[in-house]
Amino acid sequence: MYVQKFEDLNKSDIAIAGGKGANLGELTQAGIPVPPGFVVTAETYQKFMEDTGINDKVLDILDKIDINDTKALQAAAEEIKSIIVETPIPDDMIMFIKEAYNQLCQRVGEDDTDVAIRSSATAEDLPEASFAGQQDTFLHVSGDEEVIEYVRKCWASLFEARAIFYREENDFEHSKVLIAVVVQKMAIADKAGVMFTVNPSTGEDIALIEGSWGLGEAVVSGDVTPDNYQVAKANNEIINVTISDKKVMYTNDENGTSVKVDVPEDKRNERVLSDEELIELTEMGKRVQAHYGEPMDTEWAFERDNLFLLQARPITTLGDDAPADDGASVEGEVLVRGLGASPGIATGNVKIVLEIDELDKIEEGDVMVTTMTTPDMVPAMRRASGIVTDEGGVTCHASIISRELGIPCVVGTGDATRTLKENTGVTLDGKKGLVFEGITEVKEEAAQVQTVAAEAPILTVTEVKANVSMPEAAERAAATGADGVGLLRTEHLMLTAGIHPGKFIADGKEDELINTIAENVQIVADAFYPKPVWYRTLDAPTDEFITLEGGENEPEEHNPMLGWRGIRRELDQPEILKCEFKAIKKLHEQGYTNIGIMIPLSQSPSELIQAKALCSEVGLEPHKDVDFGMMVEIPAAALTIEDYLEIGVDFVSLGTNDLTQYTLAVDRNNEFVAKHYTEEHPAVMKLIERTIKKCAEAGVTCSICGQAGSVPHIVEKLVKFGITSVSSNADAVAEVRKTVARAEQKIILEAARKRLE
Repeated sequence: MYVQKFEDLNKSDIAIAGGKGANLGELTQAGIPVPPGFVVTAETYQKFMEDTGINDKVLDILDKIDINDTKALQAAAEEIKSIIVETPIPDDMIMFIKEAYNQLCQRVGEDDTDVAIRSSATAEDLPEASFAGQQDTFLHVSGDEEVIEYVRKCWASLFEARAIFYREENDFEHSKVLIAVVVQKMAIADKAGVMFTVNPSTGEDIALIEGSWGLGEAVVSGDVTPDNYQVAKANNEIINVTISDKKVMYTNDENGTSVKVDVPEDKRNERVLSDEELIELTEMGKRVQAHYGEPMDTEWAFERDNLFLLQARPITTLGDDAPADDGASVEGEVLVRGLGASPGIATGNVKIVLEIDELDKIEEGDVMVTTMTTPDMVPAMRRASGIVTDEGGVTCHASIISRELGIPCVVGTGDATRTLKENTGVTLDGKKGLVFEGITEVKEEAAQVQTVAAEAPILTVTEVKANVSMPEAAERAAATGADGVGLLRTEHLMLTAGIHPGKFIADGKEDELINTIAENVQIVADAFYPKPVWYRTLDAPTDEFITLEGGENEPEEHNPMLGWRGIRRELDQPEILKCEFKAIKKLHEQGYTNIGIMIPLSQSPSELIQAKALCSEVGLEPHKDVDFGMMVEIPAAALTIEDYLEIGVDFVSLGTNDLTQYTLAVDRNNEFVAKHYTEEHPAVMKLIERTIKKCAEAGVTCSICGQAGSVPHIVEKLVKFGITSVSSNADAVAEVRKTVARAEQKIILEAARKRLE
């Protein structure tokens, strides 16, 4: 289909609507207030490129680019964009897009209503990469002819120099990244901004809100230093309010065009959001986070006192490694102060960039100082040791990209470009928001502290492992010192290929599927070798398969979480499961004997018997050639765990996310009942305790890989129950290890006291 309304899309439709469009559809379906609109699908863009014959021309130009040659990259980008903008759109596409726009006008009761036209790439707003600002957005577009014109400009923006560079650096193939276009009713905002549902730098459970006057573009782009607010989500207590001098704002002029203007003098230092509005925003943030089941980055607007969400995406920087600055202090004269936007200590020579053509002067290790970064600056930002800006808040482009790159950043200093001198040495503290005179030795001292810590790690009997979803995250997870991988999720490996695993088999491409799995698993096994890596076989609900190529025959289930997934599906489609076993067999034959297999979502021991038989059938003998285990995610499995143990398993892993929802009859993706979801419910804890103790009696390794494994006070209980290992999110490994160590010491101390009594 050429166009899709928001109401017909959800978060799994990234291949159709791109990240932004899919999330707007998800919010709309969840009942979150979102201005109405539609999406010109990625398929439409692909058909345009192929039917007009320009696709091969574009790919030929891309093949010859050296992305580190800034001028050549810019020239190639301009050439590609010209080709797209000058190529006529086929008549049938124009007809469908105009019809969708006219229907939107009728719905809102306005002729030629103003819309925002926003890019939505199929590799954008993903959990693992934000692609912040890589493609274009056009505001206050009016009339069907203008809509057509700016849709084509959005298509062309897929090939901005910054977007080409970002894809190359993050290993996204150009030919596989498509672009959809969001056409959305403009929110004529009185005030707007950004809200993170946790602190994006520290993970602290607060709502971090930034706002300014007019449209949110000023906040997102960093043209303004916005007001900054922090609200405790537990009780809606407003814990910090910082009022900034807001010099500019975006509004629409008499022609309906979005323009940047000076903020009226009497409003520059006026507080933007009232206490009531902050609480309303925080409640909205909690609702969105509960619906998605993870911390979110959102854009919001108030129009005539009505709150709208304009965008939502997972926060991409939680758990990212940053330069060490724990306990580090910098002494010296403070030259400028701003907001700490990306933690860490950085040193280097100042290079002031006021124009885009000055980027080439940034060399490896320089400190980039600019009014505000733009997406075009990303290549130079990667070379910099630190970033300092005059304008912007902790939610602006500079902040997001710096956190994603792990580069210390200070924003909103007001006058860094005027105060700091070219080529002078400085030290910046990205946590405290300070820039000091001179180059200090703090960075080296911090590194020495790290080295000492690495030589004397915290030792625990209970192993602490990491959960890994993507091969790209393996090295970072391994760098935490984790004792292995307690959960390697298969779904991402298959779903990112964009092809239904059944289609590989139907097309006679079984070997291609086996190689895809093996190559991705090998990356993780390499990073952790010889530590164990537990590979969980495929557990994707049908709604995640349906959008894939070859997924058109997937059943539409009322509740996929309770449906055809996990081992029950794989036993119905044994050829897919056998391909997974063959991939692991291939790796074992190459020497990767650290990989174990576990089956998900089992409700009956007979499923374990069948799965082991299939594994033997491909020449990989469970328990002899490979460790073979199971997930405990269903109460039935926890209550009959001794029957599984009798049949034989090498290890058991508690999947507490599913175990909790199935025990409490709470759909963890349903925001209406999310408040009832808690792993600490006595029934859930009893099932966990029973499983751990039965495994201990049988001498079988028992681990946990659900979210509960990252919660310190739950981890203490697990250690007391006798759990063998705890597998947490990579960013929580260090803290979980400390918790485990404390719990073990407490048990030893209590035992010693009893002996003395």
